[in-house]
Amino acid sequence: MASILRDKEAYDRMNYLYQAAHCVLSQNPNNVELARFYCSTQKTIARRLVLRQDPSVKRTMCKKCCSLLIPGVTATTRQRRKNKKNRFTVVRCLGCGQTKNLLNNPDHCLWADRPEALLEQREQSDPGPSAKNQPKRPKADGSKSSKKRNSQSSTRK
Repeated sequence: MASILRDKEAYDRMNYLYQAAHCVLSQNPNNVELARFYCSTQKTIARRLVLRQDPSVKRTMCKKCCSLLIPGVTATTRQRRKNKKNRFTVVRCLGCGQTKNLLNNPDHCLWADRPEALLEQREQSDPGPSAKNQPKRPKADGSKSSKKRNSQSSTRK
């Protein structure tokens, strides 16, 4: 059974505002203020209703000025290494100068994308209270009754 999504209208509105911000910037890259207004409204809705946004959406928005981070238009992206193993993508907002360091590991998997993060699967895998906590039932010894039944059935044949 599909789970009922709470505040579906709010998620629809946030999705619409996010898409509107992208459309505004794709048509006219100088229209940054209108896109920023849409993104700040989206962030306000999520904060007011205590809703979680997808990590991919949060990565494309500036935390400081609520600007939509599009490489080459409102942001610059660079690849950096802190040591030999860790690579990062550094996204810098052109509006306020805020930077984001995003891990650039191909083997990295977000918690939201992992199968154990899904609530539906966790509920199905948990059978309920553990067997240790269940009250023990006395086992019925069916050996006498089964012998009687077997003997009665054999005598009737």
